[in-house]
Amino acid sequence: MKERSIQPDCWCYGLPGGFEALAGKTDADNDILSLQTAQPNDLWFHVHGLPGSHVILRHPDGDRPDSNTVKAAAAIAAWHSKARNAGTVPVVCTEAKHVGKPRGAKPGSVMIKREKIIKVRPALPNA
Repeated sequence: MKERSIQPDCWCYGLPGGFEALAGKTDADNDILSLQTAQPNDLWFHVHGLPGSHVILRHPDGDRPDSNTVKAAAAIAAWHSKARNAGTVPVVCTEAKHVGKPRGAKPGSVMIKREKIIKVRPALPNA
């Protein structure tokens, strides 16, 4: 039987330098995005302590983002969360290889290791 690659339904944002940020639309999309679509060295973002989209930051050539690009991706994660209308929001960031799913956890629930907190204002690129 041929295995099909399931694509998550997500918002896609182009960022400077050829980077793109993908934000899941549902819990199931977040699972697919974080656990199947993301490459190990992609950066993964999620607003700290509140419901929201999982966001993956990636570059087609595997380049590493600068701090402004990382902050832009974190701001997208804050925008697609319950903290959208807040001022400065803490967003968790780690490499996708440090994101895993606990056995039996509901869709959208993940465990993360080696995270950093980035404080940003919720925003979309060019908004």
